[in-house]
Amino acid sequence: MLRRFGQLPLLVQLMLLASLAMLGPSASAAIDGQARVARVFLQSSLLFTMFSLIVGLAAAANPKQNRERSLLLTLFAAFLGLPLMLAVPFDEAVRDTGLLNSWWEMVSSFTTTGATLYTPERLPQSLHLWRAMVGWMGGFFILVMAIAVLAPLRIGGFEIFFAGGFGQQSGVAPSFLRDGVSEPGERIAHYLRVLAPAYGGMTVVLWGGLILAGDPAEVALIHAFSTLSTSGITSLVRPGDAPSGLLGEVMIFLFLIPALSRRLWPGGGELRATERLRDDPELLLAAALVALVTMFLFARHWIAALDIESSKQALPAILRSLWGSLFTALSFLTTTGFESTSWNDARSWSGLGTPGVVLAGLTITGGGIATTAGGVRLLRVYALFRLGQRELEKLVHPQSVAGGGSVARRLRREGAYIAWIFFMLFALSIAGVMLAVTAFDIAFEPALILSIAALSNTGQLASVAVDTPIDWAVLGDAPKVMLALAMALGRLETLAIIALFNPDFWRN
Repeated sequence: MLRRFGQLPLLVQLMLLASLAMLGPSASAAIDGQARVARVFLQSSLLFTMFSLIVGLAAAANPKQNRERSLLLTLFAAFLGLPLMLAVPFDEAVRDTGLLNSWWEMVSSFTTTGATLYTPERLPQSLHLWRAMVGWMGGFFILVMAIAVLAPLRIGGFEIFFAGGFGQQSGVAPSFLRDGVSEPGERIAHYLRVLAPAYGGMTVVLWGGLILAGDPAEVALIHAFSTLSTSGITSLVRPGDAPSGLLGEVMIFLFLIPALSRRLWPGGGELRATERLRDDPELLLAAALVALVTMFLFARHWIAALDIESSKQALPAILRSLWGSLFTALSFLTTTGFESTSWNDARSWSGLGTPGVVLAGLTITGGGIATTAGGVRLLRVYALFRLGQRELEKLVHPQSVAGGGSVARRLRREGAYIAWIFFMLFALSIAGVMLAVTAFDIAFEPALILSIAALSNTGQLASVAVDTPIDWAVLGDAPKVMLALAMALGRLETLAIIALFNPDFWRN
């Protein structure tokens, strides 16, 4: 049966898995006494399972081998079309909403953006669980597809590792990609087997840890799903309101670290810029950025000449400020968007009401390539940094020769070139989305924040980066559709769209 399942088109496989996943919120609603919600999800699961099987049987009658081109198109269909199916039970369960709003909510969840149109108290716990489950599935989907589909096409951050023209691969690619004997379907199946135990196991471990720290089971599961997928979805007003408190935040902090580098995931060790873990450029750059933001917010206390009431309160205030800045900085760098319970202490200590520019800069930078995080990605920023460093060295010593090995030279040369192109495309995407949104009477600053939040897949930025939180629900239908497209664009990246227009990509 598993072999037959693997022969189905990828989109049909996703439909089947999503249909079965609807049984989760159905069981949760039944336990909570929400009979109507439980019935809606159960009926939707049965309906879409039968529909997926019918489509699968029709596709089996005319089997076609998956190619990179069709799989790349499937990615677009998955992030924009699959949420329509996921939205049906959500739309039926929530009263006085619309299918467009439900579709938008599912696009936001599946792209791990985590933005929401609903206040926490409006949705029952089972629907919050469904949002988190959809985000968790979307995070795992991109985790697998990034290396199985995007890596062979040299997009999604992997273009940094490749030099030369189209079709030339670098030695840092996985061995089965260098051999050229593996079909896309085989690669997907391979990394599905490799990543599923780790992704699911880490989720279960974090879930259990949060329960032991004092969180209710459903709240702990939602936060575990949201942490591993970097969607930042929560059923609370703020994640810091969870009963687990500081201990829960420490555990979430530790499980956000895998979003900084692909080499921390099974099967990602071959895609590395350095041999040793301690020299990994993404981890080093992430540590430097988080430390820099933390120390900036901490040191600004004395720059602004703010006073603490008494010396007895100085040490607790210092520790709360440091932890609030540290946790929130890592959370937004990984595009998760969780806000620490001590974030208000950090802001009060620094004297900044809303350090929106700092948080927006972190979300634009993003996490590691081929991880669940969004943004420009750390390796691209590192390549630009190394190029700038080398150019400054040449100003002082024009005849100097830089070392570091072949990978380091590739990062400084071809890698920095393509990284700069991507950064410009990302900036133009922000400008384009912002221009489209402002056409519907939305002010400049909210349009800028919404565009960055959508393209970086950090929906929580809209409520944290400005003095007055921006409510996604007040947007009109047209801006919602544009921002949903921006979420899909940010998740798949601009280079994936450009690849569809490459003649070599379509040529037999």
